[in-house]
Amino acid sequence: MTKTLFITGASTGIGAATARAAVAAGWNVGLMARSADKLDTLTKELGDNAMALSGDATDLAAQEDAVRRTVERFGTLDAAFANAGTGLDKPGTEGGDPDEWRKLVDLNVMGVLYTARATLPELRKTRGHLLLTGSAAGRNHIKGSIYSASKWFVHGYAGNMSEEMREWGGRCTLISPGMVDTPFFDEAKPDKLKPEDIAGAVMFAISQDPRAEVREVHVMPTG
Repeated sequence: MTKTLFITGASTGIGAATARAAVAAGWNVGLMARSADKLDTLTKELGDNAMALSGDATDLAAQEDAVRRTVERFGTLDAAFANAGTGLDKPGTEGGDPDEWRKLVDLNVMGVLYTARATLPELRKTRGHLLLTGSAAGRNHIKGSIYSASKWFVHGYAGNMSEEMREWGGRCTLISPGMVDTPFFDEAKPDKLKPEDIAGAVMFAISQDPRAEVREVHVMPTG
């Protein structure tokens, strides 16, 4: 039976590139993002193996509904990619915007937890795979960076989930990219990584023999 991957933050950048790579490899994909128009365009491109699931990753009920609809459509859930994330316009603690911090924590921390919460019951059935988008910023101390601190959470949580999921044959992989040329940045970064590079890391991890858990894939640009 064809395997199924659920992706948050799926309408652009790393999420969209991963959707394309997964479908090319024969997977079905359930694609969740806030931008319904972009999702519809992407699913039309990908065809019957893709399902658009418009919704906000900071809403647990919305994620649970998206997972339910994915399983209803494709019959199974074999992997989930908690990819949705955001940065800050105003960096630092004294100069930062507390309202903006809340939005970052809601997506970068709570959104990741919600993806895990919504998908683990289905992944347990298939001895499936959970993947989380971390960052090179989650491996290093960056002066005053609250965004970096949010990714430190993701890195720690990924390791903790690996220990939990291995008890029932599941796997968890942290995808840790350096700077990627995506809409995450206001200006193009043509000399940095491309979304397709990170999609390749995801596909590498989920294509391994079930006996092997790739716990982290750390990808840095050469430029």
